[in-house]
Amino acid sequence: MSKADAKRALRSAARFYAVQALFQMETSGQTVEKVRAEFENFRIGAEGEDETWVEADIALFRQLLEMAVDQQAKIDQLTDRALVAKWPIARIDPTLRALFRAAGAEMVETDTPPRVVITEFVQLAQAFFPEGKEPKFVNAVLDHMAREARPEAFS
Repeated sequence: MSKADAKRALRSAARFYAVQALFQMETSGQTVEKVRAEFENFRIGAEGEDETWVEADIALFRQLLEMAVDQQAKIDQLTDRALVAKWPIARIDPTLRALFRAAGAEMVETDTPPRVVITEFVQLAQAFFPEGKEPKFVNAVLDHMAREARPEAFS
């Protein structure tokens, strides 16, 4: 594996863990500090009897968590505008909410090209929902979000 491929894999893993951590925060009511510590100490790169957790770009993981929490209202509003009027973000699956918040954080607060963000998070949606229509839904919502948040990337 080339260095570029290894870096991409670490960044993809960071996004995956960020979605999981945001989901855990929402469903358990735990703080970002507690969940971040749990992931960093017991999941990311950890080896257990039955499983091994892959390594990840810790800096990106932390950045996505912090930005998703700090900018949640802004990201949720951006997501709401991309959703059908009768389906605000509060009504969608918590895994999708976590995914949209992590993607929105990366889209709004970093210089990662929006098309890369969309591709990465659609792939995550395929991992979380391998049999469903959710990946297409995620693609449409993230495309709308990206065009609003970073229109210069599409001209």
